[in-house]
Amino acid sequence: MRMSNLLMPTLREVPAEAEITSHKLMLRAGLIRKLAAGIYSYLPLGLRTLQKVEQIVREEMDNAGAQELLMSALLPAEAYQASGRWEVFGPSMFKMKDRNDRDFCLGPTHEELFTQTVIDSVRSYKEYPMTLYQIQHKYRDEGRPRFGIIRSREFIMKDAYSFDLTEEGLDKSYQKMYDAYCRIFNRLGLDFTIVDADSGAMGGSGSQEFMVKSPIGEDGIAYCDDCGYAANYEKAECIPQEKPSPEGDLDMEKIHTPNAHTIEELVSFLNAEAYNFAKTIIYKADDKYVAAMVRGDREVNEVKLKNLVGCVDDLELAEPFMVRQITNAEVGFAGPVGLDIPVYVDKEVAMMKNFIVGANETDMHYKNVNINKDFTPTEVADIRTIETGDVCPKCGKPIKTAQGIEVGHIFKLGTKYSDALGLKSLDETGKSKTVIMGCYGIGVTRCLAAAIEQNNDENGIIWPVSIAPYHAIVIPVNSKNEEQSEIAEKVYNDLKVKGIEVLLDDRNERAGVKFKDADLIGIPVRIVVGKKCGEGVVEYKERTAENAVEKNIDDAVNGVVEFINNNK
Repeated sequence: MRMSNLLMPTLREVPAEAEITSHKLMLRAGLIRKLAAGIYSYLPLGLRTLQKVEQIVREEMDNAGAQELLMSALLPAEAYQASGRWEVFGPSMFKMKDRNDRDFCLGPTHEELFTQTVIDSVRSYKEYPMTLYQIQHKYRDEGRPRFGIIRSREFIMKDAYSFDLTEEGLDKSYQKMYDAYCRIFNRLGLDFTIVDADSGAMGGSGSQEFMVKSPIGEDGIAYCDDCGYAANYEKAECIPQEKPSPEGDLDMEKIHTPNAHTIEELVSFLNAEAYNFAKTIIYKADDKYVAAMVRGDREVNEVKLKNLVGCVDDLELAEPFMVRQITNAEVGFAGPVGLDIPVYVDKEVAMMKNFIVGANETDMHYKNVNINKDFTPTEVADIRTIETGDVCPKCGKPIKTAQGIEVGHIFKLGTKYSDALGLKSLDETGKSKTVIMGCYGIGVTRCLAAAIEQNNDENGIIWPVSIAPYHAIVIPVNSKNEEQSEIAEKVYNDLKVKGIEVLLDDRNERAGVKFKDADLIGIPVRIVVGKKCGEGVVEYKERTAENAVEKNIDDAVNGVVEFINNNK
């Protein structure tokens, strides 16, 4: 491709809307352009890279025995209503009606539709096991689209679904997808971690996420270097850690704590440690209100709490006016004693003695509170978020934590959707069996952003060769110089003949501009045709190398071919 013909609207300034490196560089390199909040167009360079990600995904899925199909993105409501997820997705689902007043949505995910396809299409148990997949646009009305294509309202996902007649069959299908995912992310050049995960709205039992560690990741990862344990915050088990407390249960006593609404203010006012307090937080769970208690220096894990109370819609903090109505006190003074709503207590709080809680009275707290003496919890469970230094639930060594970007997620769904929609099959004995499902997703567009987050420098993107929009770029220093232009043309054509995807920067621009653009868009190898070209010498530079080296023309061309073939 000649760059004089290429739509590549690079930017020198960082767009004000961009918060993170990948978003900034994708806009600056002319890969994407914003249409609306969370909605982007892919320009030629961005689309080429996106298609390469898709092709790697497609090749590995096919190699694992999966079959590709393509569903519509515009979907009827009935299947989602049958599974109960028409309500579960809530406002994040784009819903609409056609001219006949029939309900439709833009597909957020396709479990129900794949299930219905198998119901309509499979006639014999002999067709199982089966894994079907698609690479398709998905739509979710994110409340806060951010970070460019990492959290957008329209995105491309590879979603796959396995269908088996036995649990053993599901285990085999799941392992095939696990192995395929490892190959995919290795080929994409991603440094990833596999963690145990919560299944969320998808349902099912087993669940693992493929996470790319990144400081801008929205998901927390807990991991142990000693035993290899890894889980996201929603799944990571917290082992209770007992702190010193007085022996014996003391009598509860009300104390005056004026204007001490937060744990920090209470610590200062009472000259106590944060772990001497148990904070009580009021939540709205569907149409009811519940209280969650964790130690003063801990945080409630809302996913764990949501799963514990079994709420269908999103769990959310109670509004201040409801906190006042429930507790008869201002926010910051809630406590479990005498509270007339369910109280869920973290395991760590259950180990505490003579602790301090809100008294459900403004400017007042109770000290020397003890469970089962002063109040009885509805249930004791692990409802807190794991932290650095906590005990590894597998080996007991200290846990480490990091942030990560989820790029893939695999689930053992079981019979959640086959039960809901009636997917059954007669086995070889003539017995009716409910088909067992698995679900396997990859955020195709998100993989682009994750690759850039992990591969960049102050000059721009450093694409892994496997997904670079072009492998090499040939730059004549002076496009008006006939000799340089002719040799650059020859090098360009020689590389094309050898199967290299190559750009020729034939623009009438200064050499510095060409070099900056080549680095910004992340081309892996650069050949510069300059003053020594008449002697058969050009400059050869790999994107990650500090300096260029001089080579004769044939060696430079062969160097490109060797580098690309060794790094695909």
